[in-house]
Amino acid sequence: MSQKTALLMLDYQVALAQEGDLCLAPPLAAQVRERDVLTTAKRLLEAARSAEVPVFHVRLAFDPTYRLRTNRLPRFDGYPANGKMLAGSAEAEFVTDLAPVGGEPVVDKGCVNAFIGTPLREVLAAEGVDHVVLGGIATHLVVESTARHASDSGLQVSVVEDMCAAPDPALHEFAVTRTLPLFGDVRSADEIIGSWA
Repeated sequence: MSQKTALLMLDYQVALAQEGDLCLAPPLAAQVRERDVLTTAKRLLEAARSAEVPVFHVRLAFDPTYRLRTNRLPRFDGYPANGKMLAGSAEAEFVTDLAPVGGEPVVDKGCVNAFIGTPLREVLAAEGVDHVVLGGIATHLVVESTARHASDSGLQVSVVEDMCAAPDPALHEFAVTRTLPLFGDVRSADEIIGSWA
């Protein structure tokens, strides 16, 4: 039985992925640079577009009231306190090389998991998607929580290891070797691109 696959691009945002004035997560952005994650993600994104694999872009982006955020833990309190990651703000935008093109939906979320508080699961079901390929930052947060949810929702999951990074390399390594294999397969960008060729 053939699978219908979609690519989920998770949290490749200026504040998280790029060093500079708008960066809110310098250790994470440093690892993104060190691992050359954005170059790999761009290559895989272009391959998905060429292979006509549906692409969904997911980001952390809050409404102006911050009341629609589903994560109410203290570590998320800094966003409303400082007016950060508002939808439409420069720091919440996708990095230029990975920005959506026409026809690629953008899913805004108010927590770590790409599915909670969003229509993503229902949209994937409506489009007949039964396999998701995930890449994003941070590995142990959005990627892991999204992979767990996808797996529990009946989707097959592939995580693209070299499209991911965490602020501490040990967190990334633990996620890709110990936890993520419990919820899907962990593959390289070359393996995924090869499967689409």
